[in-house]
Amino acid sequence: MSISVNTMRAIDHWVGVPLCALMSPVVALIDFVKGIFTASPKAPKKLLFIELSEMGSAILVDPAMRNAQARGAELFFLIFKSNQASLTLLNTVKPENIFTIDASSLRTLLVDTIAFLIKARMRGIDTVIDLELFSRFTALLTGLCGARRRVGYHIFHGEGLWRGTMLTRKVHYNPHIHITKNFFSLIHAAFATEIEIPFSKIQIRDDEIQLAQAVIDPAVRNAVLERIESLARNADVPYRHGQQRLILINPNASDLLPQRRWSQQRFSELIRAAHARWPADLILITGSPAEFDYVEKVRRVAEVKAAINFAGQVKFGELPALYTLSDVMVTNDSGPGHFSAVTPLRTVVLFGPETPALYGSIGNSIAITANLACSPCVSAANHRKTPCQNNVCMQAITVADVLAKVEVQLDAADRAR
Repeated sequence: MSISVNTMRAIDHWVGVPLCALMSPVVALIDFVKGIFTASPKAPKKLLFIELSEMGSAILVDPAMRNAQARGAELFFLIFKSNQASLTLLNTVKPENIFTIDASSLRTLLVDTIAFLIKARMRGIDTVIDLELFSRFTALLTGLCGARRRVGYHIFHGEGLWRGTMLTRKVHYNPHIHITKNFFSLIHAAFATEIEIPFSKIQIRDDEIQLAQAVIDPAVRNAVLERIESLARNADVPYRHGQQRLILINPNASDLLPQRRWSQQRFSELIRAAHARWPADLILITGSPAEFDYVEKVRRVAEVKAAINFAGQVKFGELPALYTLSDVMVTNDSGPGHFSAVTPLRTVVLFGPETPALYGSIGNSIAITANLACSPCVSAANHRKTPCQNNVCMQAITVADVLAKVEVQLDAADRAR
């Protein structure tokens, strides 16, 4: 069983803060000694990104990583083992340059952390970009991995987010621009020839945020299509690709922030409404193998023959193929909203505790939010933890609201055929 999110947060605070205080002077001394004998690299050559816990961030950071790659840097990435698959959708980082940490237990977490620190030094990592928002654990990894140039977000005059002095290039985190632009500001800081206080004093244009598209293996696409058609036949539902449209419903969200979930009942009601509006179309209710029972409850309550439980039917690497076969997807604010952005799929993403202005999909997406006074309630300032036990921000989103946006996206998909 993996370490719970709350346990990780508690460790990060109660263990991370004193460790950061203890190791900061050690890191500073090592920097001083190195500075006497060796020169700092003029530009990043071996650049490591650290983003452990959010699979969607591996997609959101991809434009920034490709920008660094175009400047001549060899890319490396550190991520939790359970999230490693997210890096395979675009394969921007070579598999042999991906380091992982197994967070399934405290023992494996410790062993893999030590192993990473050794491997990073052996590989000669010269620059690290810490993508995490004020994690003490990743700050320690950044400071202790041997890199001379260390970039990350820093609070200059705030309280409660202190994580030592591990960074050599401190970047102001801007909560008023999209996270992809915040990632670009880290790239600027890594390659800058002069120190800025704070980084990054640049303008980042919207047209700089260009997400690559996944390369779909025709054999994988055909295999996924055959699976869909087989399930439709077994359910006695007529479906032929290109004749009936394919609507995806993704009703779950990760345990990292369960307040992001629209209720099972609402998803069931949406399925009924979508079937009534477009009776000829096939509806697949998606999810991971572990979410099968959750999805099945949504399907049973909906009582729509043309809605099929598709949880666990595709491997993670097959998701782009599924998305290219589909016309629209409705999802909570979760990984699939970002994974689908590497394909032309049109999506409708439901937001509540977080804001699309900062974390919205950069694909063909329409975001829906109720814009309550309390929303967004999670941010970097509170380590994305909320006391809310009643997500009215999600409950306020109606089936009619979502159905209207689904129609917009389906019409756009029809025009693009």
